[in-house]
Amino acid sequence: MARVLVGVKRVIDYAVKIRVKPDKSGVVTDGVKHSMNPFDEIAVEEAVRMKEKKLASEVIAVSCGPTQAQETLRTALAMGADRAIHVEVAGAEYETLQPLHVAKILAKLSQDEKADLVIVGKQAIDDDSNQTAQMTAAILDWPQGTFASKVEKSDSGLTVTREIDGGLEVIKTKLPAVISADLRLNEPRYATLPNIMKAKKKPMKKVSAKDLGVDLAPRIKILSVEDPPVRQAGSIVPDVDTLVAKLKEGGHV
Repeated sequence: MARVLVGVKRVIDYAVKIRVKPDKSGVVTDGVKHSMNPFDEIAVEEAVRMKEKKLASEVIAVSCGPTQAQETLRTALAMGADRAIHVEVAGAEYETLQPLHVAKILAKLSQDEKADLVIVGKQAIDDDSNQTAQMTAAILDWPQGTFASKVEKSDSGLTVTREIDGGLEVIKTKLPAVISADLRLNEPRYATLPNIMKAKKKPMKKVSAKDLGVDLAPRIKILSVEDPPVRQAGSIVPDVDTLVAKLKEGGHV
């Protein structure tokens, strides 16, 4: 049976209105509600379901971030993960943490933990990078099934249904492999109170990127973070001729 490593990220909650810092260096995170990245919830759910089907022997949740990332890991444990690894990254290093750094960390942990499968959300809702799964697979030289909407066990490994621009694509991949979870893969369960209490007793190991031999020096520099432009108010026109005239005035046709 497979050992599954699941990446989970602590992000600003999807229901929170994002505010840009006055100096435009980033967004305001202090005093703002955070939660697990929704796509990572789907990844945890899929890993737990695999364990329930006896396709996985153990589910290990991993998160990179400050001390508060342990709350996100406890949520994963309450959902059914067996143990957690917190890779502590704080301060300025966390501000410049990029998908390549996370991919290197996940790749090293996959080797150390002898994982057969890595599952992550297809992207995080804060930076929308959609890079970590692909980079992790490249570093490990493992096959990958990204944007997965269905994962099934096959004789030689996994059959993955992928969501692509033209519809659906079905691929077969051998293990070990990397999977990224899309929105329609499953509907994550809610962590029940008894499981939340049990999660407090489950093991959580804390390591640093230095312990794993990963250099967190930034590869890119953020010059400015801006609010999206304010949308202009619409107007109602009496007929098609007026509409065409206005579009011509605006240089749209």
